[in-house]
Amino acid sequence: MAHTLEEIAQHLENSPKKVQLLYAFNGTGKTRLSREFKKLISPSTNSDEDTNIIYYNAFTEDLFYWDNDGDKKLKIQNNSFTKWVLEVQGKEQNVIENFHHYTDEKLTPIFSPDYSEVKFSFQRGNDQPQENIKISKGEESSFIWSVFYSLMEQIILELNIAEVDDRSTNEFNNLKYIFIDDPVSSLDDNHLIELAVNIATLINSSYYNNAQGLRFIISTHNPLFYNVLYNELKLNKKKGAYMLSKNEDGSFELNEKFGDSNKSFSYHLHLKHTLEIAIKKNEIEKYHFTLLRNLYEKTANFLGYKQWSELLPDDKEAYFNRIIQFTSHSTLSNDEVREPTEPEKEVVKLLFKNLIDNYSYWKEEEQTNDTAN
Repeated sequence: MAHTLEEIAQHLENSPKKVQLLYAFNGTGKTRLSREFKKLISPSTNSDEDTNIIYYNAFTEDLFYWDNDGDKKLKIQNNSFTKWVLEVQGKEQNVIENFHHYTDEKLTPIFSPDYSEVKFSFQRGNDQPQENIKISKGEESSFIWSVFYSLMEQIILELNIAEVDDRSTNEFNNLKYIFIDDPVSSLDDNHLIELAVNIATLINSSYYNNAQGLRFIISTHNPLFYNVLYNELKLNKKKGAYMLSKNEDGSFELNEKFGDSNKSFSYHLHLKHTLEIAIKKNEIEKYHFTLLRNLYEKTANFLGYKQWSELLPDDKEAYFNRIIQFTSHSTLSNDEVREPTEPEKEVVKLLFKNLIDNYSYWKEEEQTNDTAN
């Protein structure tokens, strides 16, 4: 049944479940859903005063911005959340340790005394640190997540104290929800798995009984992250897993799923369908290269190839390099991947057609409704 995002947000709010896990492709509306949910739960525009929901999504990064005048530094907009976790709770070292774990121990954030800004230094082999560097976008996302995770960790510790008067703050006594939308997509698979396990462990430690306690909503476009959370949170027993999809008329559907992505939906068929629509409408964007790569990887795995690049047509190395160019995460902040040109969009069309025309099991699947997973 078709719904608006506002209606889906209301459905999530009406649920008594402790955890609700959503899978959706990029561009479907996950981040917009998190904003609609926030508007529903906390209508005031001042989130610091209405602390009944905190959320991590692409807009969380708006709290942090670069000041490139003079020494490069990451400024933190005035807000009670980072002030509480860093200044009041003194979790600066926790943030640094988490950041090191997901990036590089030689790359160190240095907070100002009032925690209003952060500078970064990199320790090189000659023991001479490079000061005041501007880190990459992926590293910046890892840093912001490290702050948010430390905040979430401390909030759960506080709210697990049964006696309200024994808590160090009453700021989060009315907190009802934590909404997490795709936390650090730049991580490799090993770190992404660990991140999912850490989030699940933290959620499992949070008090919840008879619909009383903190609730969590997590949305992601990453099937691996989804699968780990699904299993670690034991949603096969508790239910609460969904797939969010967008219809061509702009409406949305939220369908309950039973089993992880390999069992509950044919991920490769959704990839195929998404690419078909983008090609048909000539609306190919950067992330479609990632979807195409994922489709090649799944096909290669199903057919027993050691490398997905073996499925590429004639000039394999050239096509491989072109896909890698658009799917590898940048290591330099000024090395942002540009939008694909028209000839590059043609590459997506050509390589997609190569799969459909030359690997017949795809067509057979459409007839038998089997999956390649």
